[in-house]
Amino acid sequence: MSSYSVGDVTVGDGRLTVIAGPCLAESQGLCEEVAGTMKELCTELGFPYVFKASFDKANRTSVDTVRGGGMEEGLAVIQSVGQKFGLPTTTDLHLPDQAATVAQAVDLLQIPAFLCRQTDLLEAAAKTGKPVNVKKGQFLAPHDCGNIVEKLRRFDASGIMLTERGTTFGYN
Repeated sequence: MSSYSVGDVTVGDGRLTVIAGPCLAESQGLCEEVAGTMKELCTELGFPYVFKASFDKANRTSVDTVRGGGMEEGLAVIQSVGQKFGLPTTTDLHLPDQAATVAQAVDLLQIPAFLCRQTDLLEAAAKTGKPVNVKKGQFLAPHDCGNIVEKLRRFDASGIMLTERGTTFGYN
């Protein structure tokens, strides 16, 4: 395993890195409350911390569920929270054409579990020069992640992280 920087946090140095925050960047106040509390707890416990919130929950089950305020508003909230608390930040991206804009606002690009094998999305994320965290799809066996890592390596990702998401109804 190699280490790399996400903002001022070193990932892959043997310590558990906590990536956490509200599911959705619903409001500046909520994001600040969560970031402040998590920073305090992680500092106390000695864990590196990356603040995470989504600007758009495009994977909601129902079309009637709140998805968020959109990319511009959501990224502004996430970026502001990171600056206020001195934290590195991450968010999901869902489409290749979002990669460059998202990379300007956050330190780590995150690929949602259900999109983890999408070559064009992985390529766009890698080519931003930011490290990429891929959430392993619950439908994948661990050994299938080798292909995801290989794609990111071929696209010269500056850092690669895989996040285990569990399984559904077994593998394959």
